[in-house]
Amino acid sequence: MQPYPPLGTLYAASVLRNAGISVSLFDSMLAESEFEMEGYIRKYSPRIVAIYDDSFNYLTKMCLERMRIAAFRMIEIAKRKKCIVVVSSSDSADHAVEYLSRGADFVIKGEGEITLLELCTNILRSPDDKFREIDGLSFIEDGRVVDTIARKPIKDLDSLPLPAWDLIDVENYRKHWFSANGYFSMNIVTTRGCPFGCNWCAKPIYGRGYNVRSPKHVVEEMLFLKIHYNPDHIWFCDDIFGLRPGWLSEFQREVEHSGLKVRYKCLSRPDLLIKENSFSMLAGSGCETVWMGAESGEQKILDAMDKGTTIEQIRSATKTLREQGIRIGYFLQFGYPGESYNDILKTFNLVKEEMPDEIGMSVSYPLPNTKFYKIVEQTLGKKRNWRDSNDLALLFPGEFKPRFYKTLHKVLHRLHRILRITKGGERITPRTVAVLIYSSITLVVYHVLLQLARLPNPNRLTLSERIPTT
Repeated sequence: MQPYPPLGTLYAASVLRNAGISVSLFDSMLAESEFEMEGYIRKYSPRIVAIYDDSFNYLTKMCLERMRIAAFRMIEIAKRKKCIVVVSSSDSADHAVEYLSRGADFVIKGEGEITLLELCTNILRSPDDKFREIDGLSFIEDGRVVDTIARKPIKDLDSLPLPAWDLIDVENYRKHWFSANGYFSMNIVTTRGCPFGCNWCAKPIYGRGYNVRSPKHVVEEMLFLKIHYNPDHIWFCDDIFGLRPGWLSEFQREVEHSGLKVRYKCLSRPDLLIKENSFSMLAGSGCETVWMGAESGEQKILDAMDKGTTIEQIRSATKTLREQGIRIGYFLQFGYPGESYNDILKTFNLVKEEMPDEIGMSVSYPLPNTKFYKIVEQTLGKKRNWRDSNDLALLFPGEFKPRFYKTLHKVLHRLHRILRITKGGERITPRTVAVLIYSSITLVVYHVLLQLARLPNPNRLTLSERIPTT
């Protein structure tokens, strides 16, 4: 229950509207079902329906089966109403033929705003069917799929209008946030893309390019949100926050000059934090939490992932962030080929010794067009996508069978919760005592189940087998 509006969709809507195109928005984030879209189509009678993923929400990059099913259903709903259907998403970029065969008229590949604008302008104002001249499109022509040339990313991100916040029910988000968390958070993006080469990370929209907004422009948006919606907190949903040298120091100056006092969370890398010595700048600009992709407590696994970070950097960055009063989150990943039970224990020890305030655990997930996908592709079965974000299925033969990793998720989270209460300085209340008792009992149960599931998979991939031959 930490829902954020579809920021990428709001940008696309704003670009269209600035060009004089009438836009309405079906916000599926808080919808009970994709079938609710049918009421919007009846109300507004659109010529074009654009199913546009929020590319700044990491869950959309996971290309979950549930989201694909929802997209197919929305395509069907729109086509029954004789609408032209455009799809822009990570999954449709990887599987354009499948989406087109389900009824979509166009699939956008790459950064979507300008492609969508040019396409809508062509359809609505000068219908000449010159779709081949629009970069970044896939469509069917004379029974064959046509792919136009790739669109170059937008370099000047400050030139984009602010997201069309007025098209969503902000108060509904506020209600959900306060009900579940006691505060209200909104999302902002300052960059697009990531230049780092972690071999399991998919980059279907921006590739390894990296473009950034100016600190002044970002602070102006923060002021806009503060004045109009008064959030208590901001999530900077960049893949990497403050990567460009000097950006964070300028951002801190702009925040201080504006008088803004809004706490925020962001994502970064331990090596980047240390190199730029950006800890005090983060603290000075209002940073409350930094999430890092720690991934593993074993260096050979980080090296196999092409992560480019070290265990020492993770520990050092954690220590300095804590000294600055900044909370720490660890993203952890289990099941990478060659990861032994002892390697898993090293990751557990990293968590126990460094005591991050929050953790998020996943298992290695091969996404199309990544180096990791190519490594395990020949061993994949029919299932190649998770159903939802809690699926946690190992889609290739791991060291242990899938049941082990699902139990591991429960063990790690309960262990972390117990440590946060007993060693993390949490205030003891009747609720924390109840949580401690429940977590302790279930930890014992799940630990027993974990040991029972700890049977080596005879078909497992070794670390040496993950290296592709030339």
